[in-house]
Parts: sequence; structure tokens; C-alpha cells
Amino acid sequence: MTSQDDERWEALRRAARDAMSRAYAPYSRYPVGAAALVDDGRTVVGCNVENASYGVGLCAECGLVSALHATGGGRLTHFTCVNGEGQLILPCGRCRQLLSEHGGPDLLLDTPAGIRPLAELLPDAFGPFELSRLHGSQHSESGGSQN
Repeated sequence: MTSQDDERWEALRRAARDAMSRAYAPYSRYPVGAAALVDDGRTVVGCNVENASYGVGLCAECGLVSALHATGGGRLTHFTCVNGEGQLILPCGRCRQLLSEHGGPDLLLDTPAGIRPLAELLPDAFGPFELSRLHGSQHSESGGSQN
């Protein structure tokens, strides 16, 4: 990894820690922050937002993907996620699927074991291609139909 890569990852970690400081986690007391680099150079962030009805809570990655689309869309290229102590953590299975839809198998994840492509953490992911085969149409990477 180059020093420029190191700087890029450190900037994402700072953004994730900043997002984590805004998390709403009164029930689990496990705040999470996430940050990602978009293919156009933007950084998007998200934090977890819990709810008294536990199943309604949102993971940090959900907020991040919402921010991605609210600020113009694009593809995620680099992703990091931290807990309340600022330590790197891995996305849950649901969030790996969400990241796959918006970054693909080559999305780079900052993990406790080093930088890894999403394909290593979510092999053979289900995606728009499977739906297009089922429905006989082609879906773009952004999820829109192109008949």
C-alpha cells in the first residue's frame, strides 16, 4: 500500500469515528460509524440508529447507502466501519449484501485482518443480475431497469 492509500484509509477511519459519535444507540450501547469513498471522490458516512422496537433499528451501513443516493448516487469503492471505541469491525451479513448492491465484489473493506475485497467476505452474492435473469430484463448497476 502506498502512503496515499494509507492517507485515504486514515481519512475514512476518521470520518467513520466522527459518524459513530453521532450514533443513537441507547439500547445496545454499541455505537457504530461507517464511511465509504465513492467513485467520484466523495465520502459518505452513516451511523446506527436504534429504536425501542429492536427490529426497526438501522445499521450504520443503511444510513451510509441512503447518504450515497441522497447526494447523487455512484458506486462505493472503499469502506470502513468502527465501533464505539474506534476499533475496526466487520459489517453484518445483511449489510454485506447491501454493500454488494452499491459497491460490487471489488469494493475494498478495511477489516481487522487488513484490506479485503467484498467478494472474500460475501462470495457468490445475490444481486441485480439474478433478478434480471428471472424477469428477462437487464438491470443497471444502480438498480434501474433497462429494457
